[in-house]
Amino acid sequence: MEQDIAMRAAIIAVIAGTTATVPVVQAQDIRHGRRLALEVCAICHAVLADQTRSPVAEAPSFETVAVTPGMTAMALNVWLTAQSHPTMPNIILSRTDVQDVSAYILSLAE
Repeated sequence: MEQDIAMRAAIIAVIAGTTATVPVVQAQDIRHGRRLALEVCAICHAVLADQTRSPVAEAPSFETVAVTPGMTAMALNVWLTAQSHPTMPNIILSRTDVQDVSAYILSLAE
């Protein structure tokens, strides 16, 4: 619970400090984002719909992230492109990959 609050606070702080705009993500990007999530993120996170338990207990499921109040594509894009995350390995994704993973995560809220 404390980590969820810390994650939300970090996301909000990063968003407040940026003026970057994020292009609209196309629906077809969701499949690519899902593949990336399975390849890159699933080692720590539960990345599939209805998967509630992450391999790393402290890592929130993507579904939990998706339903976080106020979660947006911009928030996810900023979080995934920030230089350092004390609770995550430093994974480097292209801008398109970040947008695709963000689109996939948000699709889990639907």
